[in-house]
Amino acid sequence: MPQQLDSQGRAVPDDIRLDKWLWAARFFKTRGLARDAVAGGKVHYNTQRCKPSRIVELGAIIKVPLGHDLLEITVLQVKGQRLGAPLAKLMYQETSESAALREKTAEARRLNAFYSPKPDHRPDKKQRRQIIQFKQQ
Repeated sequence: MPQQLDSQGRAVPDDIRLDKWLWAARFFKTRGLARDAVAGGKVHYNTQRCKPSRIVELGAIIKVPLGHDLLEITVLQVKGQRLGAPLAKLMYQETSESAALREKTAEARRLNAFYSPKPDHRPDKKQRRQIIQFKQQ
């Protein structure tokens, strides 16, 4: 079986580790952060916990935490080189169920922020004294 070559004629390995793929797909800023997330059980590969050294295959389902959400993605390309963000998004596709759940939780967060507004500014000295006096009653 002939080896694949990149644009500069170098041999590209067929097997890419999960932590390296997550770093290349720009889910994590460093490989160390990706390795820690996988080892900590936050990333699931085909609905199972795995090690950072797991080999990524085409069509695999990976669950990755992203802020408040949990993305469920399908692997479309296996590359070990970190690319620009538009090219990195071509390496995976988010499932429709994951996108719907993400929209639902975003709407819930937006409504929660509406019902618990934050003040426009910090209290001044007189208002702080009034707050302290009210709390001591």
